[in-house]
Amino acid sequence: MKVHFIAIGGAVMHNLAIALHKMQHKVSGSDDIIFNPSKSRLDSYGLLPESYGWFPEKINNEIDVIIVGMHAKIDNPELIKAISLNLNICSYPEFIYLQSINKTRVVIGGSHGKTTIVSMILHVLKYHNHSCDFVVGAQVEGFDVMVNLTVENEFIIIEGDEYLSSPIDLVPKFHHYKPNIALLSGIAWDHINVFPNFEDYKLQFSVFVNSIVSGGSITYNIEDSEVKQIVEQSDNPIKKFPYIKPDFYISNGITFLNTGEGPIPLNIFGKHNLSNIAGAKWICQQMGIGEDDFYEGISSFSGASRRLEKIFEYNTTVIFKDFAHAPSKVSATTCAVKKQFPNRKLIACLELHTYSSLNENFISEYQNTLKYADEAIVFYSVKAIEIKKINEISFDKIQTSFKHKKLNVFNNTPALEKFLKSKDYEYTSLLFMSSGNYGGLNINNIKYAIENKF
Repeated sequence: MKVHFIAIGGAVMHNLAIALHKMQHKVSGSDDIIFNPSKSRLDSYGLLPESYGWFPEKINNEIDVIIVGMHAKIDNPELIKAISLNLNICSYPEFIYLQSINKTRVVIGGSHGKTTIVSMILHVLKYHNHSCDFVVGAQVEGFDVMVNLTVENEFIIIEGDEYLSSPIDLVPKFHHYKPNIALLSGIAWDHINVFPNFEDYKLQFSVFVNSIVSGGSITYNIEDSEVKQIVEQSDNPIKKFPYIKPDFYISNGITFLNTGEGPIPLNIFGKHNLSNIAGAKWICQQMGIGEDDFYEGISSFSGASRRLEKIFEYNTTVIFKDFAHAPSKVSATTCAVKKQFPNRKLIACLELHTYSSLNENFISEYQNTLKYADEAIVFYSVKAIEIKKINEISFDKIQTSFKHKKLNVFNNTPALEKFLKSKDYEYTSLLFMSSGNYGGLNINNIKYAIENKF
């Protein structure tokens, strides 16, 4: 099969391109800019475009399928050419569904936690040598590529993103998958540019639950009131398995999970991650992994990339990096670090990077999300504002929205770096939360400054 990717540099798009290449399909692609790790990984497989940009001449009748990513615009020259030639065009969720139509589709949905839950499931399955297909949006330790497609595997695990599929497929990705087994972790308003109000956003999850095949199942976080309402009001004839976070305790900075076999030490922490473990356990059991085997496997799970990832520890200082950007995620992550290290000062540094977080009509949703931080920092890039073509939020608006007594706001990367270097980090947890890179901040410079202070 000859496949061409329009916007090949996306997190899932480049992984799918590599997966198809490894299956001996002929793969090509284009993008106007590609960042690492996508860039280096595409290059290692000989799939990195020779030049950035869009090249209609690449599009011809020999191509079997065009896969178009959300990064592409509706007026993309390659897309226009493909439409004019009446080629087979689809978004990657449509393509994944067609490739998995004869498999048992396990789809993990929710505003937060889905990447971590998928990573937990994959880790446990790999620990017990169970092979499956999968589609994940973040790198998981122990896996080369984050899309795996085969002919023989019975199960495919899919991270069910609620964002739109492509510029010509304005449907949430997880509406395409028609799961046999599904999970819903939590619902908290996000993507204001697509779903302008919470009711419209919640509706997408109702559609997801109703898209589960008849006789299938939904595993759901009953402690989330929105999830509970949507699942329990659904008339879809499916099995419903509620879960709650398990019993645990913290000792000397380590979280222990209480099980029937006794306490199990974990490499991860936070109430939200304990809830994720409960959901992952239910899914693994439906895939043939017993409870005791699940606990044995999960004890060595160290987390998904950029999900409460410990990137530095020196003496009494620890630095974590997390992908948290939506209000619910920021609140959960900040709380988790403070509860794990209650005797240390917590400095939380949040970047407003997404369209929603930079929108002055949404910013009030962040009220008290940093309340567990002893000192809070909010950063945004002026360039990100310009790219998204929205109005810049004033420092005063950010201050009043977050309602934190000790909040510093920056929109200049050198000033942020200087401020961070000046801090005293003895008995301190430093938490970076962002889906961006703080305008190019080199966190290694912060590490060096900390080491030199001791």
